[in-house]
Amino acid sequence: MRVVVAPDKFKGSLSALAAARAIARGIATACPEASIDPVPMADGGEGTVDALVEATGGTFREAVVTGPFGSPITARFGLLGDASTAVVEMASASGLVLIPRESRDPLRSSTRGTGELILAAVAAGARRIIVGIGGSATNDGGAGLAQAIGYRLLDAAGREIESGGGSLNRLERIDASARNRSMDGVEIAVACDVDNPLCGPEGASAVYGPQKGADAEMVSLLDRNLSHFAKVIERDLNCAIRDLPGAGAAGGLGGGLVAFAAGKLEPGITLVIRAVGLEARLKAADLCLTGEGAIDASSAFGKTAVGVARLARSLGVPTFALAGSIGPGAEAVLAQGIDAYFSLCPAPIELDEAIAQGERLLERAAEQVMRAFLAGRRCAT
Repeated sequence: MRVVVAPDKFKGSLSALAAARAIARGIATACPEASIDPVPMADGGEGTVDALVEATGGTFREAVVTGPFGSPITARFGLLGDASTAVVEMASASGLVLIPRESRDPLRSSTRGTGELILAAVAAGARRIIVGIGGSATNDGGAGLAQAIGYRLLDAAGREIESGGGSLNRLERIDASARNRSMDGVEIAVACDVDNPLCGPEGASAVYGPQKGADAEMVSLLDRNLSHFAKVIERDLNCAIRDLPGAGAAGGLGGGLVAFAAGKLEPGITLVIRAVGLEARLKAADLCLTGEGAIDASSAFGKTAVGVARLARSLGVPTFALAGSIGPGAEAVLAQGIDAYFSLCPAPIELDEAIAQGERLLERAAEQVMRAFLAGRRCAT
């Protein structure tokens, strides 16, 4: 009996690695002879570095970079088991988690630290970098990242513009002559799960600006500035990003990575599946167990559990999902590869208690799922 265990994190309770280990223990209790392959998963957001490093036998690295408002901070990235692929979470260098709610200001916050973190990964030997761009505190279109990797963003007097989305209207030209040549030939894969354009009513500023501290007047200013930024990029770099689906992700960092680092925007779960070699691991499996904090109607639109299950179904591997909660519309995942889903909670329980007991509940649920699967298999034979 070969079982692949490929869960996402259970947010607020368990990391993907801890969840995989708990599920594996439950399986082993029900079927001690089972061969279990734990594969922590993620979708490109928070926890992607941890999941990919653990799943590939990689290593964690640290670098001192520029924080969202210019102060030095220590950020972490991962070098995967192949020693040539790195994974970076922009939130660790330019994220909302780094700024108190009352101090958020997308007019000033910069993506410079994310660019510096990418350079640190290149210096560590990476020739391919997966960049997760969730949790952004910025709205600068990747201008700070561009400056970090050597582009000069110049005003009418030939001086560098200041950091943040509030200064982009002063940009007159982009000078690429000093671009850091260590970036040459480095493949940048951007984990992007939204299709927002850079500008307009569905753009970066209008949709995501308010959560970063922008009021209505600021949203309008930031949107105009990003539109101006896109025009200069198209003229000076011959790269059209204004209406590119996904360019508006992370305050325009999606578009900035395309323009300044030749980034390719891809669904996060697709990138993670490829990085951990999940297809080859599933081909040898009799069963797949996945899971995440909640399964509901939104899960069918490419969340981690469904991404895993779609691949498993294409290979003929049955897949069960375990979840902290089952919400309205959860049945939609049954058409997407999940054969059955189960809640961890055997009885009504307070949320705080369920989170605190998550590891034990997940282990016990996995044991019962495995026992049911084995019983069905015996009947079939």
